[in-house]
Amino acid sequence: MSYRIAVPGAAGHTGRFVIAELERRGVTPVACDRTTDLDTALRDADAVVNCAGPFAATADPVITAAIRAGIPYLDVTAEIEVVTSTFDRYAGAPVPIVPAAGFFGGLGDLLATAVAFPGTERLTIAYALSGWRPTPGTRATGRVSAERRGGLRPVHSGGKLQYRDGAQPRTEFAFTIGTHPVVAEFTMADSATIPTHLDIPDIDTYMTTNAVDDLHAADPSGPAAVDAHGRSAQTFHIEVIASGGGKQRRIVYAGRDIYAITAPLVVGAALLILAGEGATNGPASLGARFTLDALVGPGRRQ
Repeated sequence: MSYRIAVPGAAGHTGRFVIAELERRGVTPVACDRTTDLDTALRDADAVVNCAGPFAATADPVITAAIRAGIPYLDVTAEIEVVTSTFDRYAGAPVPIVPAAGFFGGLGDLLATAVAFPGTERLTIAYALSGWRPTPGTRATGRVSAERRGGLRPVHSGGKLQYRDGAQPRTEFAFTIGTHPVVAEFTMADSATIPTHLDIPDIDTYMTTNAVDDLHAADPSGPAAVDAHGRSAQTFHIEVIASGGGKQRRIVYAGRDIYAITAPLVVGAALLILAGEGATNGPASLGARFTLDALVGPGRRQ
């Protein structure tokens, strides 16, 4: 069966990767921009993948249009508040809803689900990026999120998101690839997706300092493509550690280009849902619906 999947934000950096991934898999993309009438675009679509940030402005209208059309909704937001509000507002919705089905939010969730065990008390999620030249969309969503928080920063502690002031601590983290300087309490969307289905009181998060410094640098140029697929030379390395009761398990996953890998994650999830797998109605994260192997292949477990 040939599917049609609508893509708001199709002209953006991540949207272009999603369009290419849909075409590679024989799916017809329905490219949408901010002038597109959603009800018209979604009328003949089988699902919608929202790539239009800031998602604080786009998630609700696209979700409600997907509900009216009776089709699954997925997005690639990394905005923590959007993830939490989506779970709150659309509980019981009559269609599958998958927020944060990208690198930040989805991949960490899948890794945590793969490594967690009964009695896990703490998750540690550590990101090492070779560099980070953020897209204009990433910069825009970051500004929106910061404004919504009033300058505070979220941390998942004691079984809930808490908001703290002051600068994020800087320390070092012993990755399996070596010890690197990191920014601690670098909380991303996986700290909002994971607690929706895993009962783990504390989530510690780290990002290598070089990536954080790049994120806040003034250079507006964004990722530079170095291959025919539009991928940058950026590499990433993620380690997720589950611990509790004197037990510890670790999983490691590495790859290239955090924006490019979002496309197979969200497109793969959409196609699995359309095939009837992980198709439970209402909001549920990638980790709640699928295994790591089903979407991107196994990580290295230790």
